[in-house]
Amino acid sequence: MTAITFIGFDADDTLWQNETFFRLTQDRFETLLADYAAADHLHDRLLAAERRNVGQYGFGVKGFVLSMIETAIEVTEGRVPASVIAELMAAGREMLAHPIHLLPHAREAVEVAAAHGAKVVLITKGDLLDQERKLAQSGLGDLFDGVEIVSDKRAAVYARLFDRHGVRPEAAMMLGNSLKSDVIPVIETGGWGVHVPHPLTWALEHAEAPRGNPRFAAIADLSGLPGLLARLST
Repeated sequence: MTAITFIGFDADDTLWQNETFFRLTQDRFETLLADYAAADHLHDRLLAAERRNVGQYGFGVKGFVLSMIETAIEVTEGRVPASVIAELMAAGREMLAHPIHLLPHAREAVEVAAAHGAKVVLITKGDLLDQERKLAQSGLGDLFDGVEIVSDKRAAVYARLFDRHGVRPEAAMMLGNSLKSDVIPVIETGGWGVHVPHPLTWALEHAEAPRGNPRFAAIADLSGLPGLLARLST
């Protein structure tokens, strides 16, 4: 078996909490617009807006806030009060300033990856400034050999990234909570995709697990990384 010489880590909801804060803000959004539409209808309309807008606004808080504002205008037929728009913008600013909450075993997992002798790289998508802020606050920055903040995570993106870091895909591993973004496209390049589930996953990141694929693995949380590396090294 080819030795693993490159280990990538997703950031949001793999190393630190993220979706939790989006859900809390969405609850606030639904409360603000409760006089105009039911919560389930607002949820569906917001998700549809996010799906339309992700190609233009990208991933992250700013695109989320713009989608909330767009949805608020739509469901109120243009009658949404300016005060509601102001509150949605304030909610976005709060999200962008929210302290980082590391997930269990995050630091230990990155340290284990480095001790394995692999190049350890953070690979995340989203708003550049927000991701840089979160990494700085996480206290994990010095543990990585490189940081890649990308606009999307597709097989072609990973292939270019592996090439830039001088690693063959079959020697690369990526860990993350999103099957769609962190696991399946890496397997498509020939690398190892390791699913680390999180209780909350954005609907647009849902995908079926590629069970039966020899390069797919799943661990309950990041504490399972040492055992996985040990198994793959034998």
